[in-house]
Amino acid sequence: MKVTKYHHRAQFADLDALTARIRDALAAGDYILGPAVERFEERFAAHTGVAHAVGLNSGTDALVLALRALDVGPGDEVITVANTFHASVLAITAVGARPVLVDCTPGDHLMDLDQVDAAVTPRTRAVLAVHLFGQALDMDRLGAIADRHGLAVVEDCAQAVGARWAGRRVGGFGRVGCFSFHPSKNLAAAGDGGAITTDDPEIARRVKVLRGLGQRAQNDHVVRGCNSKLDVIQALVLDDKLDRLDGWNARRAEVAGHYARALAGTGVAATPPAGQRHVFHLYQVAVDRRDEVFEEMTARGVEVVVRYPVPVHRQPAFADLGLTGSFPNAEAQARGTLCLPVRPDLTGPEIDYVLDVLLAATGHRPRRLVAG
Repeated sequence: MKVTKYHHRAQFADLDALTARIRDALAAGDYILGPAVERFEERFAAHTGVAHAVGLNSGTDALVLALRALDVGPGDEVITVANTFHASVLAITAVGARPVLVDCTPGDHLMDLDQVDAAVTPRTRAVLAVHLFGQALDMDRLGAIADRHGLAVVEDCAQAVGARWAGRRVGGFGRVGCFSFHPSKNLAAAGDGGAITTDDPEIARRVKVLRGLGQRAQNDHVVRGCNSKLDVIQALVLDDKLDRLDGWNARRAEVAGHYARALAGTGVAATPPAGQRHVFHLYQVAVDRRDEVFEEMTARGVEVVVRYPVPVHRQPAFADLGLTGSFPNAEAQARGTLCLPVRPDLTGPEIDYVLDVLLAATGHRPRRLVAG
């Protein structure tokens, strides 16, 4: 059996109808921004529970433009977590600010909020809060830390679209929420795409100006912006999928729950189910001999992945920054975890096969449960 990490065809309820809408947009020359993008922005803002969403061409640009809209720049520090994706730190450096890293906590791999509090200096302007692998941070506690120090919170929601904290969706807690619609994400475009979300109309206005080459009006360039506009085809694809996102996330949680129950007591450290806080963009397991387990599972047709084998403080691109500190939990995650397929369309036999292959590769005895 082959169990893939993605199955893009399963994400379309009526591919012919969507293709017809794309064909109409192509024939009309309606390619960039316009009504289709505005419709998706309005619906995505409503889904997130905020007043404004602004479509962009990537999640990385969402992070960069969010920081620019907050006037974060040279001389400023931005705190983020050491086990995040490269783009989180890249965005901080792109605006000229200095990243300050804190470790993650063991088990859930989320930002250690005790370390955030301790990392604040007079130069700290913002916290880039990463909802990693699909799980929401404790936004009540982080908000209290930010308020105490007068910091802006920028939420990196690239892996957690639809996740909730205290009943509210991520992307609606900080000054700005940043989303990626890369084809690997829970809400996936047919290419790249991203968005920011905010309740602040001035931030939304600034990001719209920045994404359009700094234009306030045609040929009136008021800032040095960039070209980062969500195109119509991606907006149509995302709009077509948006209403099914919550159902997909619920099914991901079901798959994750089955993994967790089946792995309990086996010796494989599994990601615990976490209710609405977690939409299981990735399902992490900690194993001994990780690289050997990866090779064996891949050879038997299970597409496992490693996120992220080299923490950002060890990336050559950031070598000149001197990102010093002790990050033992981030190092342990990089060294000893891999991600199981957690697609919402996984079948019971596929789930059981993943478990059988994992437990055989790790030398643990399977506990047979019937996957739903």
